[in-house]
Amino acid sequence: MIALVAGAIANKPRNGGEAWVRLSWVLGLGRLGFDVYFVERLSGGACVDAAGHQCAYADSENRRHFEEVVAAFGLAERAALLDEDGERLAGLEPEAIAAAAAAADAVFNISGHLPPGSILAAPRRRVYVDLDPSFTQIWHDDPSLAFSVGGHDDHVTVGLNVGGADSPLPSGGLDWIPTLPPVVLSAWPTAPPPTAPLRFTTVSTWRSPYGALSIDGRIAGLKHHEFRRLRGLPAEVEGAAFELALDIHPGDAADLDALRAAGWSVVPPREVAASPAAFATYVRGSGAECSVAQGVYVESRCGWFSDRTAAYLASGRPALVQETGIAARLPLGEGLLTFSTPAEAAAGARRILADPAAHAEAARALAVERLDSDRVLGQLLGRLGIGG
Repeated sequence: MIALVAGAIANKPRNGGEAWVRLSWVLGLGRLGFDVYFVERLSGGACVDAAGHQCAYADSENRRHFEEVVAAFGLAERAALLDEDGERLAGLEPEAIAAAAAAADAVFNISGHLPPGSILAAPRRRVYVDLDPSFTQIWHDDPSLAFSVGGHDDHVTVGLNVGGADSPLPSGGLDWIPTLPPVVLSAWPTAPPPTAPLRFTTVSTWRSPYGALSIDGRIAGLKHHEFRRLRGLPAEVEGAAFELALDIHPGDAADLDALRAAGWSVVPPREVAASPAAFATYVRGSGAECSVAQGVYVESRCGWFSDRTAAYLASGRPALVQETGIAARLPLGEGLLTFSTPAEAAAGARRILADPAAHAEAARALAVERLDSDRVLGQLLGRLGIGG
């Protein structure tokens, strides 16, 4: 059996967490017996140097990041990085990836990264994997936008409530299949919790690259709006430290100063989580996760569940995250806790502090039971009728 995974690694240079999202699908499908190939498209305008300035591909962080990631995971002979014209930038020649696509049982097109064309059309099944529920469905349903998830046979989403009777999101006439993000458990070994004080962390960006959306006639906020609501949390929880590995623009210096003044430690993610290995080390070096969600996910109650949170749980690190509608889908209270208000966030943090060892054990148990890639991808493939 052959599978193609299409997604963004070079397009997100020095972002170890984003690389893990794609790697989890590649490695997870490999565990289930597929010969897996990875394909990515990169435009010249997306190439940047270490300072973030546009540059030639040969000198870019994009190239270095892609080559380092595929080499570290033994994918150099099964990965292709192509330019916008389909010409080779790194890895396999276009003819080789085209041959793999023609023989593939399925392509898993993460966030629709692969545009319509011969590679997407060649596999027997084309599966769209949605990582941005609410944005994806609303954009697809808007005829004024060029965005579309068409050209796929199946549509999968990490919004656990998308397509349900209570979801306010348009289906666009599509049957959205919910799935949790897969985690290859062997890649996330547990380790003893760090010494006190317990440090709540997350890896994130301050501003979403997307604009606000209207949900049921209300404008839903974005991630930075939710972070601002939680700014006072450190002062409410004694005995804990709070840190953000946060990508924040210099133009938001006032917000950065306010976070630090409120007791948050803020570090650049490119210093602590630039590679998949560094990201994993940062997660395991944390005591627990504490993170908000996009306001759009909260307002739509789409059931968005983060691949980052999955990594924390698999590492035996409890997670305290903003409620997006997952309460009806996952067991909460031990290992995984949610909040809707700052007061609930403070109460959840204190609950984890009261017995961190028990919450750490529950976090790993939840990952084993619900997030193991063998289980998640096995169930998804069964529902799609792929492989077997």
